[in-house]
Amino acid sequence: MDRKRSEPLPHPVDTTVRPSEQHAELALREAAVLMAPVVRWLLRHGVPYPAFATLLKSVFVSVAHEELERAGARPTHSALSVLSGVHRKDVRSLEVDGATPHPLRSVPLASMVFTRWLTQPAYCGADGKPRTLARSGAGAGSFETLARETSNDVHPRAMLDELVRCGLVRIEGDNVIPLETAFVPSRKLDELTALFSANASDHIAAAVHNLTVKAPKFLEQSVFADGLTQESVDHLHQCARNAWNAAFATMVSEARQRIEVDADADSDIRIRFGSYFYSEPVAPPPPPTAPAKTPAARKARPRRNP
Repeated sequence: MDRKRSEPLPHPVDTTVRPSEQHAELALREAAVLMAPVVRWLLRHGVPYPAFATLLKSVFVSVAHEELERAGARPTHSALSVLSGVHRKDVRSLEVDGATPHPLRSVPLASMVFTRWLTQPAYCGADGKPRTLARSGAGAGSFETLARETSNDVHPRAMLDELVRCGLVRIEGDNVIPLETAFVPSRKLDELTALFSANASDHIAAAVHNLTVKAPKFLEQSVFADGLTQESVDHLHQCARNAWNAAFATMVSEARQRIEVDADADSDIRIRFGSYFYSEPVAPPPPPTAPAKTPAARKARPRRNP
């Protein structure tokens, strides 16, 4: 055995769970619940599944890298591939100079159609703004032509329905009228989105820690009630806001004091304390399954033990 090339064996992470078929099934089942609002957020921003799947590869590899280092193991391409399930070829490409594939290489077709409408001179007026198009027709002035120039895989009507749903166009008779003249990113939306992802990420991280690591637990609790009227929901929402205002003032004051106390300490640990309130109608229970029909002769006949 070549001692120079030998490496220390990784030590197991002190967790409350171990990889198993049962644990994987449990995590996947509940991940679907966690992902539902995330997918809704992505779809409302025009992010389709292929773009998110591409991004997830880099996330799986990055987190697998952290998990291996935490266990004292060397994060080789093979080790990363085994842990993450991402193909070794993709791991290698993701690890080169820390590069990750652009998450929006797979742009939604509806966005591609509308972008072409905004930028191609054939579909714009003399002022450079997108002009009204006829719904159908073979000429350059029709939405049907615009859609087919972008893709032949989706029918122009389906593309038009999606643009209407997104609030980008409206239909008047046989014409399609653009409601937007440019894609202008909002700086405020960018800041709010970054804050949302940071808050939600730390909340989930606290819960994952509590579920999987043998260590003191983070605060991660909530109050749940149902069977309420909208009036009661509004009342409780205001109670939650009042409770947050009091907690916010307390935490800000205490945090400032601790920052002063730790000013000369050689430490750099961050904290986040938050609160949330959410309400929605309770989904109705599924209709009961009709019992299987049995022969009338067996339905009411008493049976005698032999």
